[in-house]
Amino acid sequence: MSDAIRPLIVGAGPAGIRAAQVLVNSGIRPVVIDEAPSGGGQIYRQRLVPDERSAKDLYGSEAAKATNLHETFAGIRDRIDYLPETLVWNLRDKAADAVTGHRTRRIAFSHLILATGATDRVLPFPGWTLPGVFTLGGSQVALKSQGCAIGEEVVFLGSGPLLYLVAWQYVKAGASVVAVLDTAPFSAKLQLIRGLFAQPSVVLRGFRYAAELMARGVAVRFGVQPLRIDGTARVEGVVWRERGKEHRLACDAVGYGFSLRSETQLADLAGCRFIFDERDRAWRPERDGAGRTSMPGVYIAGDGAGIAGADAAELSGERAGLALLEDAGMSVYHARIGVLERKLACISKFRDVLESAFPFPAVWANGIADDVTLCRCEEIAVGDVRAAVRDQGVFELNRLKALTRVGMGRCQGRMCESAAVEVLAAACDRSPDAVGRLRAQPPIKPIPLEVAAEGEAA
Repeated sequence: MSDAIRPLIVGAGPAGIRAAQVLVNSGIRPVVIDEAPSGGGQIYRQRLVPDERSAKDLYGSEAAKATNLHETFAGIRDRIDYLPETLVWNLRDKAADAVTGHRTRRIAFSHLILATGATDRVLPFPGWTLPGVFTLGGSQVALKSQGCAIGEEVVFLGSGPLLYLVAWQYVKAGASVVAVLDTAPFSAKLQLIRGLFAQPSVVLRGFRYAAELMARGVAVRFGVQPLRIDGTARVEGVVWRERGKEHRLACDAVGYGFSLRSETQLADLAGCRFIFDERDRAWRPERDGAGRTSMPGVYIAGDGAGIAGADAAELSGERAGLALLEDAGMSVYHARIGVLERKLACISKFRDVLESAFPFPAVWANGIADDVTLCRCEEIAVGDVRAAVRDQGVFELNRLKALTRVGMGRCQGRMCESAAVEVLAAACDRSPDAVGRLRAQPPIKPIPLEVAAEGEAA
């Protein structure tokens, strides 16, 4: 039976590694494709070049989890077909089109597990395209992979648990963090008290991050409204409004983001049905508790299925692997399934608490000026979206794309879609789910022009 099963796992983060481990332990040899040079995903990203930093230095309180995951992946490497630094840019006819460097290939599969993770959600405001402005995830990549900070005097701005984690990681690494500017009010943080019953260690760790930042002299402000980032050639300062007063801090770099958004393009190309997730304020692939999507033989796990964090990614990756085995008629340990599903349900309830503690700034879309760049790839301004609504009666996202080119650039809407949805919905007085979502188009990310399709099956 296992000889006829040829699964493809896209992503070698916590979800992808645990899914691969389940399959390998049942005698199945999956193909594992990952864009990064080594396994671990964003949260447990490994260094590009070994240096003197320990796992504790890199991952803090999560060092044991990171080390365990890395060791697990190293232990199964000889029982998987692993393709690092490889991009799956299309899915069609039970095969993936993947490119490594300047060479593309077609990889046939019997089953597909998508563990594609998430990226930062960015909401533009004046100055966000200046050199020296990074996403929170980009700031983390620089620190973990390359051992460097994004600037000498850094401000972290936005909202979500990642805001405090990255700021704390920078301070622990010896970087100068000027301030943490949280758009959520301090009163919202009282919601975390509810989370003490569900995930006490996570909540207490978050409190510790904030307390240590303040103890190190980092200004932590709540309920801020970002006004602009000052600078000419690069970042020179950040300006915000707080309690009706305007404030400015000098800095040379800004890490910025509002929680995360799931990477869902491959699920779309695989034909999966989507639903709107009110909590994440975004569309995501429909799935059951085991990770099965609406397409037979296609499973999804980790943050690509909805934002839930690294612990949930490991659990859902394992659950998706077990679901694949079940569907293939192979034996599984049902008691373990019950444990996984109970843990995932608990984490899901905790995510409701986090969203209450770090609410989305719903007023942003109405307050942003017309001349602010919305889609940097195609140089489309916020006012262009509002004009399309006013002059052409646009109220659907793909129609907006056709008329303004929002989402047609190099990122294929990965960076601008969240903001475009909010601006369009506000301009036509509809809810974000009512304006729809961008349909995925291959290639989902840029590939070299000289790449020639070789039609090779692996």
